[in-house]
Amino acid sequence: MKKIEAIIRMDKLDDVRNALRELGYPGMTLVQVRGHGQQKGLTEQFRGREYMVDFLPKLKLEIVVKGKDVNKIIKIIVESTRTGKVGDGKIFVSPMEEVARIRTGETGEKAL
Repeated sequence: MKKIEAIIRMDKLDDVRNALRELGYPGMTLVQVRGHGQQKGLTEQFRGREYMVDFLPKLKLEIVVKGKDVNKIIKIIVESTRTGKVGDGKIFVSPMEEVARIRTGETGEKAL
């Protein structure tokens, strides 16, 4: 099992959620986050003054999948969220040692 964490643009949530649902992965965890990478933020104007917004709002999508599905899921996320502009996001994959469903007590891939 693997945990996939994707930092995406806020306006791409519906696209990636629908694509994952079609693939059979309706469940996910979503967290609103702020950050920057190469984009380094933006310069805004408010009441005639310029100011720098260093940390931009993004969404962090977390999903635990079977190891054999990782590349498929990554491909779907990339295709659903890519705009070709700086700030499209990043995807991180980590090993997941164990998963347990609290309601039933199931563990491992059965709990997914």
